[in-house]
Amino acid sequence: MTDAALERARAGDEEAFRALTDPYRRELQVHCYRILGSVQDAEDLVQETLLAAWRGLDGYEERASVRTWLYRIATNRCLNALRDSGRRPEAMKGSDGWTPMPEPTAMGEPIWLQPYPDALLEGVPDRADGPETRYETKEAVGLAFVSGLQRMPATQRAVLVLRDVLGYRAAEVADMLDSTEASVNSALQRARAAVEAAPPRPAGGALPTSPAARELLNRFTESFEAGDVDAVVALLTEDAWIRMPPQPHEYQGRAAIAGFLRSRPIWHGPNGIRLVPTQANGQPAFGYYVTDARCDIARAGGVLVLALDDAGITTITRFGDTGVLPYFGLPRTIPGPT
Repeated sequence: MTDAALERARAGDEEAFRALTDPYRRELQVHCYRILGSVQDAEDLVQETLLAAWRGLDGYEERASVRTWLYRIATNRCLNALRDSGRRPEAMKGSDGWTPMPEPTAMGEPIWLQPYPDALLEGVPDRADGPETRYETKEAVGLAFVSGLQRMPATQRAVLVLRDVLGYRAAEVADMLDSTEASVNSALQRARAAVEAAPPRPAGGALPTSPAARELLNRFTESFEAGDVDAVVALLTEDAWIRMPPQPHEYQGRAAIAGFLRSRPIWHGPNGIRLVPTQANGQPAFGYYVTDARCDIARAGGVLVLALDDAGITTITRFGDTGVLPYFGLPRTIPGPT
């Protein structure tokens, strides 16, 4: 069937081409997201990959599977995009635009990172079937893992994903990257060392399944919408973190987080906040909206992604980029409180 579809595609049959490539579209988008850290860029790069594949069908020699061939194109497109953009996100002066912030617990490296909707993970295998696979899909799309990748040089992050997430052999990765096995193994060694040397971060890549976890999220929603900082902080673990990429300010511990939350304008005045539940990176998440005192609507402020353990909320990651909302099926505005 694949051979017949390939021949039809080479003859210009777009439907046959889609039959060849559609089974890999979602996993290719997750792959590009891991390397780029952006759901929007990942979508664009998948489109570029498929266009390049369509135009390059005559050069496909069938030495590797269609899936591997597509991963080769996608990986190199991602690396080219990183080289061409040379992007380093500029940290905002405050997480609410220009509002001054309290002294942070730590200053992280500004990284380009967006949350990834769980809806786009549907149909992606739970684990790659490659012989070298070390990570399950949900672990390898969790914020802790993806944010760690964004701190690595581009080639190292690509090699780590291809080898440890997708399970490709060193020889296969060397062929994909037009490199050598020695170079691939060296890059992998450095990438693994960077993962091991990084400060421990809660993995959190799990959705709430127990009644206690669901109750924790309900209490978080009620407390956050009520603007009750003390109640929110009480739901955190002792060593919890709040992070706001690309903002480098990070706050750890209940006292530091309480001070940060109380400094934010959205917690003051009559406006109030509304949360809309969603799921991102295999973790519980919320679109958050700030009510407009001038009219009966609440305007989107961004996305919050939580990490939980048995003791409470371990991490709150705030994304102020409202450009990701359509990927979550979230509107720009919702009705204000009644």
